[in-house]
Amino acid sequence: MTAVEAARADRRWLTVPLTLLIVLALVLGLVVLAVGAVVLHRYAGESTPHFADDVRHFRYGSIGADRSSGLPYRVWQELPALFPAVFRPALERGDGAYAAFGFLYERNPDGTPFDLPIGISRRRVNGVDLVWFNCAVCHAGTWRHEGGERVIVDGMPSNTLDLHAFIRFLLAAANDDRLNPGPLLARIEANQGRFGLIERVLWRHVVLPRVRGELLLRRIRLDPLLAVQPFWGPGRVDTFNPYKLIQFSLPFSALDPGERIGTADFPSIFLQRPREGMQLHWDGNNTSLHERNLSAAVGAGLDLATATAADRAAIRRVARWLLDLRPPPSPMRDSVDAAAVARGRDTYMRDCASCHGYQDGERYVFEGERLGHVEPIERIGTDRARLDSYTPDFMRQQREHLGFSRFTKTDGYANQPLDGLWLRGPYLHNGSVPTLADLLDSADARPRAFLRGDDTLDEARGGFRSPPCTPGDAASAGRFCLDTTRPGNSNAGHDYGTGLSEAEKNDLLAYLRTF
Repeated sequence: MTAVEAARADRRWLTVPLTLLIVLALVLGLVVLAVGAVVLHRYAGESTPHFADDVRHFRYGSIGADRSSGLPYRVWQELPALFPAVFRPALERGDGAYAAFGFLYERNPDGTPFDLPIGISRRRVNGVDLVWFNCAVCHAGTWRHEGGERVIVDGMPSNTLDLHAFIRFLLAAANDDRLNPGPLLARIEANQGRFGLIERVLWRHVVLPRVRGELLLRRIRLDPLLAVQPFWGPGRVDTFNPYKLIQFSLPFSALDPGERIGTADFPSIFLQRPREGMQLHWDGNNTSLHERNLSAAVGAGLDLATATAADRAAIRRVARWLLDLRPPPSPMRDSVDAAAVARGRDTYMRDCASCHGYQDGERYVFEGERLGHVEPIERIGTDRARLDSYTPDFMRQQREHLGFSRFTKTDGYANQPLDGLWLRGPYLHNGSVPTLADLLDSADARPRAFLRGDDTLDEARGGFRSPPCTPGDAASAGRFCLDTTRPGNSNAGHDYGTGLSEAEKNDLLAYLRTF
């Protein structure tokens, strides 16, 4: 071998390590790209179940609130095991776990409850299944005859849901050691199956810390408000004050003391088509069904800034279905005296129809000079807290930040149509009068305190069974006793019909029970 050949051989041996390094780098790069592609495929993008049936879509379809406000499905499923004292009573009754807060469950053919309650949708976002509210959480309820089976009615108020208790539970849980990411991850894997390596890292260091961080932030924002408000109880919510603190990030100190309580009943949402152009919401602050619907979705947790075309399409689909959704006929129609109904109808047409429309056999007639118009608070005389909670400043923020243009500040409460009246008790905007019979009594004769949350019909008095109670009494433990002397809960006002004779009241009540 010549010197030149020897030098060339040495150079070839020197290039071998470099070539191996290049090949190794290429292989590692391909592996990283492959892993990255898998991770990107699995942990990017969104999907949510599609329901061909409108009822299924209303009850379980996503409107986008799960993306911006949702809990991971695995955390939702683990909470009952983490906090057994809260959920055990519902589970021992054979109900779904979240029936502990009044959520409603459909049942499988074998009698077991569905996986998720009505009003809770599911969406996969960046590889994580999230669950949260849709429209049905506030607008699907139940009724039953004494000792009978529950009947679910879409569009009626959610008369058993204690949203206040549920929110307070989540906020308290945020500060509980059981939600520490490490132990929580171990519990989830033990009860629901193990994660893959990448998933475990993401859940331990991203997903679970973010869940707890978001809950703690909401606790900081909401705790001062909830501390000054009387408990809402089943079937009620403060729509706008949490909205101010969460969606607009206002500090509690920015709220005037006069606007801090705005508790009201969940409304029914039957037959929306005839309501277009009426003054909507309890205080009649908007005349657009579209804006009212979007505002309600924001209240449920939707972030309009990140809402997709699909979210808006899902909301529009619900809205179209609600246009002609009729309430079921009152089962009390067959038990009332026809002659009394006829006499009561005459009284109603004389004294009530101009503000509320009227029932004509099987159909509701949306006609009346004052129907859908705001009645000044000085005239109607009901509790003004809900009216005062909606302020001109909040209206301006809705317009500036959310693009709404039809909201306005009013001076009273809107005259509501009374379709499906039999499903809408307790009565008045704040649900402070238990039955229709009580509404025809003067304010000083109406029950001072009564139990809410029972879905058993009170067929004689019109509404749901609402026995009297003593606030703070141990006999009422486990049930919600509404005290009408607390701020925002007054049962005064709407004294129409209170001056009728007992015979006239009985006849009017017979007619109202057919609505």
